[in-house]
Amino acid sequence: MAEVRTHLLRAGLDLLYASRLYRAFAPFWAGRGLIFMLHHIRPATKTQQNTSFQPNHILEITPEFLSDVINKVRMAGFDILSMERAIERLQQPNTQPFATFTLDDGYRDNIEHALPVFVKQNCPFTVFVTPKIIEGTCELWWQALEKIINAHEEISCRLGNEKISHKTVSASDKQRAYKAIYWSMRFMDQKAQREFIRELAEKYNLDLDELCANQAMNWKQVRELQIHPLATIGAHGVNHYALGLLSEAEAVLELEQSRTWIAEETGYEPDFFCYPYGDEKSARSRDFELAKRAGYKAAVTTRKGLLFDGHSQHLSALPRVSLNGDYQALKYIDLYLSGAPFALWNGFRKLNVA
Repeated sequence: MAEVRTHLLRAGLDLLYASRLYRAFAPFWAGRGLIFMLHHIRPATKTQQNTSFQPNHILEITPEFLSDVINKVRMAGFDILSMERAIERLQQPNTQPFATFTLDDGYRDNIEHALPVFVKQNCPFTVFVTPKIIEGTCELWWQALEKIINAHEEISCRLGNEKISHKTVSASDKQRAYKAIYWSMRFMDQKAQREFIRELAEKYNLDLDELCANQAMNWKQVRELQIHPLATIGAHGVNHYALGLLSEAEAVLELEQSRTWIAEETGYEPDFFCYPYGDEKSARSRDFELAKRAGYKAAVTTRKGLLFDGHSQHLSALPRVSLNGDYQALKYIDLYLSGAPFALWNGFRKLNVA
């Protein structure tokens, strides 16, 4: 089903690109600028190319594609700015379009593969780090679920009062199992979600802490990034919990403690926040107000869209544009910069901040 959905979305984007209709949207929907969202930057491998079960492939792009996107954005006349400068530009009557690049979570490949691209291109960027990921103790449950399903031909578990069992022999079997369990977990109570994946990982002999530690930056690397002239460090919660699924008191702790923890380790107190998951259920109007009260200058979501003048009044609810691993073609960047896909996606609303 996920493959079918991706195929249909890609077909729709391809049709929009081939028709050249997206160009008619640009004068009205290109907005002031955009914030790109990335997670992993990794070289493509033959193993990845030949594997049909890769549900988290959407979270990674290649260094080559990142470099091509930066070139494409500049050729389109966009200034590439740091988060600080981007927020300043958004609040000014400046007609020059801008873009900024952000990376979520704090993975080591951001240093190993993304940083050389940003340096070569003299491109500023922001990394939103989650302290528990940096510590190597966060449950990267979406990755763990993929690994468990990929390594076994059957999986059984109990979610709440329901016993679930799936054959996971073929790639399609694995995709169905992943989708069913993923979406059952996605909006669970956040602590129950982590308890569940810990139990599942123990049952199927997967070391969750090792999985996290093998991918995460360490604090030394975060400190090195913090003093890099092109880099900005932002906060991304402590545990990578969806704030919208927490009580207000718990959400406040995630907002405040992540900033404090980063400041204690780096000597720098982040000005910007990124809501984990960042969709409408994971980051709500209550959370936007809490981020503002916590003193963040701005906060980013995963709601799809470009930036418009009105966003200057909603700096704690900024949309982003995902550089998705399933859409690594420069024609899609042309579409994104025009604003056409997001106008259609958002029902021709420029602001989605409620």
